[in-house]
Amino acid sequence: MKRRSPLLPILIVIILFFALSAYVLSGFNTINHWEGLAPAFWTVIISLGMAIIFAISQMRKGRNIFFTVVGHIFLIVLVAEMVFAIFLFIGDLYRVVSSISTNFQPQGYEITGRNDYWVDFAFIMFCLTVLLFAFGITRGKYAYRVIKHTLYFDDLPQHFDGFTLTQISDIHAGSFTKPKAVQKGIDLINAQKSDLFVFTGDLVNNAASEIVPYIPLFSQIKAPFGQFSVLGNHDYGDYVKWLSETDKIKNLNQLKAYHKELGFKLLLDEHVVLEKGGEKIILAGIENWGIGFGERGDLNKALQHTEAKDFKILLSHDPSHWDAQVKNHPSKIQLSLAGHTHGMQFGIEAFGIKWSPVKYRYKHWAGIKTENNRHLNVNRGFGFLGFSGRIGIWPEITVIELKRK
Repeated sequence: MKRRSPLLPILIVIILFFALSAYVLSGFNTINHWEGLAPAFWTVIISLGMAIIFAISQMRKGRNIFFTVVGHIFLIVLVAEMVFAIFLFIGDLYRVVSSISTNFQPQGYEITGRNDYWVDFAFIMFCLTVLLFAFGITRGKYAYRVIKHTLYFDDLPQHFDGFTLTQISDIHAGSFTKPKAVQKGIDLINAQKSDLFVFTGDLVNNAASEIVPYIPLFSQIKAPFGQFSVLGNHDYGDYVKWLSETDKIKNLNQLKAYHKELGFKLLLDEHVVLEKGGEKIILAGIENWGIGFGERGDLNKALQHTEAKDFKILLSHDPSHWDAQVKNHPSKIQLSLAGHTHGMQFGIEAFGIKWSPVKYRYKHWAGIKTENNRHLNVNRGFGFLGFSGRIGIWPEITVIELKRK
């Protein structure tokens, strides 16, 4: 797939960035002892704008460390300025409305000056935003947490009552830079001592070789009933330019071989039978099927030679597949496991609030969803992509216990 440089959208973003910066500077000038800030401020802003344009122009040569560093600095400054501007605008709007309502005369009105305390508060929020992003980049992306769910089924085979599985998704090995931090995540996975381990796709960002340094780590994962996996949209190499279609196919075949080296049984539109005490459950997995991300998987093929009454668990990378085909499929699939969204690696999950910008793309983007007496779990992802950090949406290891009603 050939990369293109969308020059006009980039220029629009830069112009808006400069306009936002001008408004932010007007707020900074309100703060005591900050007079004469403008030359240094604009030197930084203009240099950053030129750097991000240059970094984007070099993307045709492949993403590099310069792009990563400049892109992250630009993102931090942009978001921090937006936060500052929002609070500054609220204060400005309030003082304009107040001036109109209290000082209105037929000849006109006078707008009072900015409230210094409010501007100081806006600046505090600016600083907190920068610190939050710094934490997300340095620590948050490896701040693994275990999320546990207990799900109840009236058709779960008796001998599988209390059966546990651990799920991770979206490893994106090409983004890792700290093997020791990743090892802590692996140790946490094994510490759950689940009966089954599953991985729901996106082992790499683009190239199969990205997983090679981490094969010794992820191959440590073991479970009594085995380790199983499926492919995600990034695993097919669709987002980089290959010298030939043959090279792209070779990369995918190598990636499949690496799944085997990891000790993962890769399910490609197929299923396996898990047996316990003379009873069974079906574990099926399909190739990536996602609206806008390639509809490759064949669910019916994966369920061939199964019966409608069988208890089924499905591994399918993209949660949009659940809404499109799974939740109303004639052959009941009791539990589906997905990933893909990463929770956009940014959001709020605290004090009863659950929000991320990704909600405007996916109806269900994290955690358990139940509909039509069928369950879907969307894992928030083990790794990270694009933004080299996580804020509020931490890397997840899911543990699900199956219970019989």
